[in-house]
Amino acid sequence: MAQLPKHIGIIMDGNGRWAAQRALPRAEGHRQGVGALKRIVRECGRLGIKILTVYAFSSENWKRPRKEIEFLMGLLRFFAAKERNELHRENVRLTSIGDLSALPPIAIAELQKSFELTASNTGLTLQLALNYSGRNEICRAVQRMLSDFETGSLRREDVSEEKISSYLDTANQPEPDLIIRTSGEYRVSNFMIWQAAYAEYFFTNRLWPDFNERDLREALEAYAHRERRYGGLSSDDSLEVNSFSDSETNSSRLESAK
Repeated sequence: MAQLPKHIGIIMDGNGRWAAQRALPRAEGHRQGVGALKRIVRECGRLGIKILTVYAFSSENWKRPRKEIEFLMGLLRFFAAKERNELHRENVRLTSIGDLSALPPIAIAELQKSFELTASNTGLTLQLALNYSGRNEICRAVQRMLSDFETGSLRREDVSEEKISSYLDTANQPEPDLIIRTSGEYRVSNFMIWQAAYAEYFFTNRLWPDFNERDLREALEAYAHRERRYGGLSSDDSLEVNSFSDSETNSSRLESAK
């Protein structure tokens, strides 16, 4: 498949609705969502995608009922412990973005074990966005920059887009090329709002637990047919501009000839 993105972000949405449609508890939707994640990780690795960042738990998700949060934290701990050896065998490197300090210590401990075990792997990087939001990430980056201002290691004239990027959780990573959102919602939900400034977006009605390899390939096919201009012009647009300039020149000549 031509023009594969280096970095894909996924807003995994629809676990609760998937469960509700089947008269099942929300917890079952989250369990099935882990199954979908495993399918997509395997397929991304097979395709040669470099980074897959998934929105696993947002900073705003703490507003959910306590029992659901406890279940999600337990599921995270279970995923880190149960899947680490399989991820390692598949040459997947597991890492995270977000403020992990608010997570339960036992979940942090299991995650750290997985991070350490897979740290040298060279295949797909699976990046979990945990206790993450784009605005919070930018706030934490500004705090680190202010600390460096105070110590004199950062000067006002050093500040640039590249310098700000270096203070984000994703420092030294390529920015996401493609953001996929499932479940039919059309919003970015505070996900990688700095990094995704020029990302292509793909929205699907598929609920996350049902999202599969075929759906991923559909998103990749759509991405492959898009032209990323980054504010510039395509070759066809350039021809139109040149034609416009030629028309202006010809009009000027006619005026002069009168």
